[in-house]
Amino acid sequence: MTLPPAEAVLQWGLPRLRDLPWRRTRDPWAVLVSEVMLQQTQVPRVVPKWLTFMDAFPTPADCASVPLGEVLRLWQGLGYPRRARNLHAAAGMVAAAGTFPADLEGLQALPGVGAYTARAVLAFAFEADVAVVDTNIARVLARVVGGRLTQRTAQATADAWLPIGDGWAWNQCLMELGATVCRAAAPGCDDCPLASGCAWRGKGDDPAQGSAGVSRAQSPFAGSERQARGRLLAAVVRGPVPVGSAPHLMGHRAAPRLIDALCAEGLVRRDGDWLCLP
Repeated sequence: MTLPPAEAVLQWGLPRLRDLPWRRTRDPWAVLVSEVMLQQTQVPRVVPKWLTFMDAFPTPADCASVPLGEVLRLWQGLGYPRRARNLHAAAGMVAAAGTFPADLEGLQALPGVGAYTARAVLAFAFEADVAVVDTNIARVLARVVGGRLTQRTAQATADAWLPIGDGWAWNQCLMELGATVCRAAAPGCDDCPLASGCAWRGKGDDPAQGSAGVSRAQSPFAGSERQARGRLLAAVVRGPVPVGSAPHLMGHRAAPRLIDALCAEGLVRRDGDWLCLP
């Protein structure tokens, strides 16, 4: 496998990095919050929420000291509230330990932290030489290699490309490349620093489609269970909701089951005839 020209990617990428607030810090808590928020949520929606969240909960201890309901209240609008629940639980573990884990095993022991998020915290908070593979990087990898990659081969390829000593910058630049040039649709191949060594370069079937780590189109949100759950959570953020009126509010035939699931997940609390924040 021919390795990409690291210097060319870094020279292209570093002047072009978007000024995202979490790129200005090496605080592992702040980086973890950004990575959790960025899962399945676009950057423009995350930026204001991240700033508000970090202002309210600047440390894991601050987050752990409040009920989950307060975290869910701040999370409202980002969707996928299990992420908020896991982040609150992770804050509690870190606060109890008195120190932030700084290795892959320790980070993956935190609720909701998988292999990608753990590697991202290592690279972006601790500046460790580890390769991360998010959906943007996975797309770049598959296209340059010219074939669909499994999770294992995608990680192995990313590991092989990583220039030692430049872990933070390299991962950020590859992410930027995938987000702004090697896009899912209408990639700007003529502006890509990897174009000369790219096996695909916009011709033929896109090897990124179906490749591990590359996001797929989500099912429609309108009329979905996700929408119904979100309606109830948005309502309980404003105040307690009568159990009897919740199905009508949710507008979904599976409302009773969804209510039970939200309660079982700890995202909603049933208090007699009322549904409330936990």
